Amino acid sequence: MRKLHTASRASFRRASGVLSCSLGLILIHVRNPPPPTMKVAHICLWVHVSLAASGLVNAFDPITTTVLVGFGATLGRTIYRYFQETCDPKWIAYNATGLKTDLDSKLFGQHIASRIILKAVTGFMSNDNPKKPLVLSLHGWTGTGKNFVSKLIADSIYAEGMHSGFVHVFTSTLHFPHAEHIATYKSQLQQWVRGNVSNCERSMFIFDEMDKMHPGLIDSIKPYLDYYDKLDGVSYRKSIFIFLSNAGGEDIIQTALEFWKEGRKREEIELKDLEKALSLSVFNNNNSEPRARQQFLRNQVLHRAFPSEKCFSFSAPADGFFRSSLIDRSLVDSFVPFLPLEYRHLVQCAIAEMKARNMKPNHKVAENVARDLVYFPKSERVFSVKGCKSIESKLDFYS
Repeated sequence: MRKLHTASRASFRRASGVLSCSLGLILIHVRNPPPPTMKVAHICLWVHVSLAASGLVNAFDPITTTVLVGFGATLGRTIYRYFQETCDPKWIAYNATGLKTDLDSKLFGQHIASRIILKAVTGFMSNDNPKKPLVLSLHGWTGTGKNFVSKLIADSIYAEGMHSGFVHVFTSTLHFPHAEHIATYKSQLQQWVRGNVSNCERSMFIFDEMDKMHPGLIDSIKPYLDYYDKLDGVSYRKSIFIFLSNAGGEDIIQTALEFWKEGRKREEIELKDLEKALSLSVFNNNNSEPRARQQFLRNQVLHRAFPSEKCFSFSAPADGFFRSSLIDRSLVDSFVPFLPLEYRHLVQCAIAEMKARNMKPNHKVAENVARDLVYFPKSERVFSVKGCKSIESKLDFYS
């Protein structure tokens, strides 16, 4: 019996030594969190602790084994919480300086969008008790930076950026392709939004190709964007919704062309110069309600979204964007215009892509890439047809 107790004490001392060593490694990681590139080391650490604990259990008497199993379970939960992304400041913390730096150094040719985005996101994230979610509607031609800005916003808020489990992206033609299934899509979308916000109030939802989305589907998420303290026990007031659309792109281009023809710099273009064109695209609808009600709703929303303009002339072509109550209820906080990009901006995009690939920036190659792209009007070659969207593939050809 004495030998048994002596062996148990020795085994316990050995186990204590191994566990102490393992705990020491864990504390080092907790006090000095490693960068994302060391996630493999995290896994190795977890395997080390698991194997050490499992291999020593048989060396203990029943009472000691029970204690160690309980300790191991607690330790396991602690390690899991450390590695698993959670809805807390460790994983979600807004970096206003980082967003400003990224917008200034990585987003090219969008002085208006940069200013609006930084002000809107910073104001919202600085408010501990917002009255409603932040709703941004980004408009412009393809390749001008709408998706890229969404990524920059996510990077400034979430430690995992776009890879965060709290960032959700929907594309109209991919996730909601069939109009006959609109009822099913509505239910699924509502459940998805409700479930994810229940899990984390600081969730972000990005809807791409909003101009192609069925208006009824857009209306299905309206309650979550409104001024409600809670809906069925869930608060959506700290979430962010970003809508991306090509709607308004042609009108924005027309304004930019007019400035160019007049010999004025694009940097002179202000939001008030684009608000009228953008508003016509946003309010473009095919309903038949009386003009008086159209005028009333239009003035209400425009006064809030575009404060620099009192009123606009109204037109309603047959098809359009946002034929939904999101507009009628003034739920979009900011309409953000993206200007068409010029040759010099594409050169900047090419240089930025080289840096992202850890390549030595080569200005001559960047110019060749930009020169090889398609511009319009054909004779003047002022604006890029696809913006920076083709830079990556073109760079592969010239590298």
